[in-house]
Amino acid sequence: MPQWAGSCWYYLRYIDPKNSQAFVGADKEKHWAPVDLYVGGAEHAVLHLLYSRFWHKVLFDLGHVSQPEPFMRLVNQGMILGEDGQRCRSHAATSSTRRCRRRIRADAFRMYEMFMGPLEATKPWNTKASKASTVSSAAFGRLYCDEDGKSLLDDSIPDGKLVKALHQTIKKVTHDTETLAFNTAIAQMMMFVNEVTAVEKRPRAVLEPFILLLSPYAPHLAEELWERSGHHPSLAYMPWPMYVEALLKESTVTVVLQVNGKVRDRVDVPADAPAELFGEAGPRECEVQESLAGKQVKKVIVVPASWSTSRRPDGGTGVPPIPRKTKTVVRAKTSLPLLRRDRITLT
Repeated sequence: MPQWAGSCWYYLRYIDPKNSQAFVGADKEKHWAPVDLYVGGAEHAVLHLLYSRFWHKVLFDLGHVSQPEPFMRLVNQGMILGEDGQRCRSHAATSSTRRCRRRIRADAFRMYEMFMGPLEATKPWNTKASKASTVSSAAFGRLYCDEDGKSLLDDSIPDGKLVKALHQTIKKVTHDTETLAFNTAIAQMMMFVNEVTAVEKRPRAVLEPFILLLSPYAPHLAEELWERSGHHPSLAYMPWPMYVEALLKESTVTVVLQVNGKVRDRVDVPADAPAELFGEAGPRECEVQESLAGKQVKKVIVVPASWSTSRRPDGGTGVPPIPRKTKTVVRAKTSLPLLRRDRITLT
């Protein structure tokens, strides 16, 4: 069927394209439908999306499909503008992307597009930045092979820091891929590359799972690295890596000590340290004594680490405020509120 008459129900025909008796078999339609994700421009809301929903609801009322809605989720991707921030003509944009793809190759081109920003945002094109993505892609390859193409992977046992970095990356990339946050997933992979580059050895146990994380973003490069690592057949048949939650826990946290609102010291303490450690032993062992000289400590406030990253007991978010009576005390004499985790406030 031509034009809109055909495009309004093509997603159903894809399920059962060789069926000569019906446009889709009932069993296959119940198994595969509805469509999990519909990605399209905002202009589709009054074109294909509207028409296909109309057709689908008619088919549902007639009993030809089992679900009243054709699509489970809708995502409107943003538009990529020209370098001047203006919308390009379709012909000019196509010619430009073809030339760029020839210069920097498909994987680097793909990763640059995904790294430009959130999928739903409108972003201006930057030719210089797109060329820089080739350098980033090469950094992935240098983890695995030397200039002659020889594998650098070894069977050494990775240290705990690398194992933790891998599992953090697996968790982040898995979550961001599922939520279509491709730019932050790539950022996390770059952070992992920096972690591995800083060490001399290239443990196979850490780097091979990373190839699987890279494969949806740079499939050609990932396939080549997988083959050069000694694996056959394609990595497309490999299961997705899984992270271990226990390996993500921080053994120590950095506590920032503040006196009267000013940072005086930073100390590393056990992540499960009790609050009493901060209130009693902490100040005596840190370089805050000069700020406390000749002053009487009236109050020590310990803020749990979870408050700095989640909703507070009082209903707010972020770091909880110092109670009003504590502020009054601070004006009169020194008090010591400590903020656990990345920030600790001593006032």
